[in-house]
Amino acid sequence: MTYCVGLRLNHGLVFMSDTRTNAGVDNFSSTRKLFTWETEGERLITLMTAGNLATTQSLISLLDERSKTAADRDPSILREPTMFQVARLVGATLKEVISYSNASVTGTEEKFRATVIVGGQIKGGEPTMFMVYPEGNFVEVTTETPFFQIGETKYGKPILVRGYDADMTFEDSVKLLMVSFDSTVKSNLSVGLPFDILCYESDSFTVKHRKRVEVDDKLYLKISEGWSIALKEAFASLPNYKI
Repeated sequence: MTYCVGLRLNHGLVFMSDTRTNAGVDNFSSTRKLFTWETEGERLITLMTAGNLATTQSLISLLDERSKTAADRDPSILREPTMFQVARLVGATLKEVISYSNASVTGTEEKFRATVIVGGQIKGGEPTMFMVYPEGNFVEVTTETPFFQIGETKYGKPILVRGYDADMTFEDSVKLLMVSFDSTVKSNLSVGLPFDILCYESDSFTVKHRKRVEVDDKLYLKISEGWSIALKEAFASLPNYKI
């Protein structure tokens, strides 16, 4: 399982993903789920993946290959003129990978599925973000829906809904995401550290901040413990139910 979140702020974008890809009683593995493509001064594109690992790795490999090989290779994520066209390319590539993979298995049930969050900015356009579905179609972030989640979404969503503010700082947005991820980790064994964080400031066309939060990260542990204490104190302060 996976948990990835992308937030749109008034001054940029924030992305955060876990790295766990398999979980069991004594079997844990992890891999990177957050990827970037950058052309200095012209574009910054970030992509996060959830779903079948073979599918997501094939998607990233194809996008990477088509952006780094022959100069006239087309289409390429580094030459699309707008973020909308980038989302279309990612959707078409994802659909291509899934169709190819499903053709090799028996049965009618599709076995290779994935969902993607892709966001960033290309010069001449605004920073934005899209959720891309296995079928290749996608939706764009809006004022009414200012963040996207993929993977194990239900445990961390209430935190985001109640705490999100489009004017919040990058620092506060990362803190909010850490609380959301902590709530998910404590509720589902299939989501876990390390976490990858990336912050993008509007019109910078480069990464503002990138960090991997390890299991022993002191700030994360302090936030996790502090949130637990704050919840207990808030619960105790509520009026009692009379019987």
